[in-house]
Amino acid sequence: MKRFVVGRGKTIGVGLAVLIMLCGLWGSVGWAQDATGDPAAGADAQDTAPAYPSGLDDPSIALDELELRLVPLTADELAPLAAAWQDRARAATQAVIDTSLEVRTADGTEAEALRQERLELVEERDRIFEKASAVISSLEAKGGDPAEVEAMRGYLSAVIAAGRSQLTVQEFADGFLAWLVSRDGGMAIGFRIAVIVAAFFGLLIVARIVRAWVRRAVDRTPQLSNLLSGFLVMVVYWLTLAFGLMIVLAALGVNVTPLFALVGGASFIIAFALQETLGNLAAGLMIMINRPFDEGDYVQVAGLGGTIKHVSIMSTTVTTPDNQVITIPNSKVWGDVITNVTASDTRRVDLVFGISYGDSIERAQAVLEEVVASHPLVLAEPAPNIRVSELGDSSVNFIVRPWTKTGDYWTVYWDLHRAVKEAFDANGISIPFPQTDMHLHVTDSGKATGTDAVAALTRGDTQPRREVTDYASGDHGADEPGEEGGGERG
Repeated sequence: MKRFVVGRGKTIGVGLAVLIMLCGLWGSVGWAQDATGDPAAGADAQDTAPAYPSGLDDPSIALDELELRLVPLTADELAPLAAAWQDRARAATQAVIDTSLEVRTADGTEAEALRQERLELVEERDRIFEKASAVISSLEAKGGDPAEVEAMRGYLSAVIAAGRSQLTVQEFADGFLAWLVSRDGGMAIGFRIAVIVAAFFGLLIVARIVRAWVRRAVDRTPQLSNLLSGFLVMVVYWLTLAFGLMIVLAALGVNVTPLFALVGGASFIIAFALQETLGNLAAGLMIMINRPFDEGDYVQVAGLGGTIKHVSIMSTTVTTPDNQVITIPNSKVWGDVITNVTASDTRRVDLVFGISYGDSIERAQAVLEEVVASHPLVLAEPAPNIRVSELGDSSVNFIVRPWTKTGDYWTVYWDLHRAVKEAFDANGISIPFPQTDMHLHVTDSGKATGTDAVAALTRGDTQPRREVTDYASGDHGADEPGEEGGGERG
C-alpha cells in the first residue's frame, strides 16, 4: 500500500512539473512574440501618424495662430500639412455644393433655413481656404516643390472661380449682404477706409504743424535763400504725409512692400519718358542750392529781363517791367548766362554826353560835376567819374559815371539826362547832332564855269561805259584811252 501511494505521489509531482514547464514555455513564446511584434506595430503607427505637429490641421485654429506656428516648420513637414488643408478645402466645398443643390429644390421655410445654412458653410469654406493659402505660401517660401505648390494654388483658384460662375442671383445677393455685415468683409473694409480717411486729415494737420516749425527754423538761418527755404518746407510737408500714410497702412495690416517694388519698377519708365522734365527738376535743384538769384531780384536771363516772382522745382516765373508774366523752364534758366542786376546794394549809372568841338571842355566838365553833385540820390562814395572819353565824328564825348543805390538807378538815370540838358542850355553849351559837310573843289576856277563843273561831274554818266575784263586795266589805268601816254588799240 505504501508503495502504491508513493508511486502515485511521484506521478502527480511529475505532472505538475510538466504543467509548470509548459506554462513557462508558453509565456516565454508569448513574450518573444510581443517583443518581436512591438517594433512592427510602432512602425505602422509611425507611418500613419502625421509628420507635422498635431492640431495644425484643425479647422477651428485661428489664422494668426496658424501662421505663427508655421514659422519653425520645414518643407518636409509643410508638404503633408498643405495636402491635409487641401482635403479640408475639398470637403468644405463639397458641403457648400450639396447645400446649394438642396436650396434650389426646396421652397418656403425649408429653403430659407437651407440658405442660411449655406451662408454659414460658405463662410467656413472661405476661412479654410484662407488658412490653406497660408500653409501653401509658407511651403513655397521654404523651398517646397514648385509643381506641387502650383497645383495646390491652381486647385484653390479653380474652385473659387467655378463657384462664383455658378452662383444664382439669389445666392449672389445673399453672399453680398452677408459680406457687407461680416466683420471680416464689408465692415472691416469700411473700418479701414474710415481709419485711412481720418488718418489722412489728421496727417494734414500734423504736416502743417511740421511745415510751420520747419519754416520758423529755416527763417532763423540767414544762409538759406527764399528759394531753398521754400523748397525744404515743401519737401518736409510731403514727406510727412507720405510716411504717415505708410505707417497707417502698415498698422492696418496692409503690406506696403509691393508698393515700394512698384515705385522702383516704375521709376525707370518715368525717368525715360520724362527726360526733359527731370532736366528741369535737376536745374531747379541747382538754382536753389547755388542761389544765383532770389525772389524779388531783377535779372536778365534766357533773353529776358524782369523781376523774379516765383521759382518752383520745375520753372521760374518772371515779371517784365511792362507787367508781363513769363514762365521759363529751369533747364533754360540754368543753361543760360544769368545777370542779377539787384544782387548788389549799389550800382553805377553809365551816361555819355557830347559837346561841340567849339565849346570849352573845362566849362563842360565843371557843369557836369555840378549837376551830378547836386543830385540827392548820387552817392559821394564811390566818387563819380567824369572824363573826356572820345573825340567823335560830330562831338567831344564825356563819360559820366555816378554811383547810387540799386533801387534808385532808374531815377538817377532819367534825372541826370534832363538836368544835364538844361544845364548845357543855361551855360551856352551845345549838344551837336551828326552832320556831314561836302566840299567841292574846282581845278581851274578862271576858265571853268558852274555849268562846266556840273557837266564835268556828270560826264561819266552820259558817256557809254566800256566793258572792263581785266582789273589791271580800266579805272584810269595805263591802257585807258584819253590818258597821257596811252592811245587807242587797233
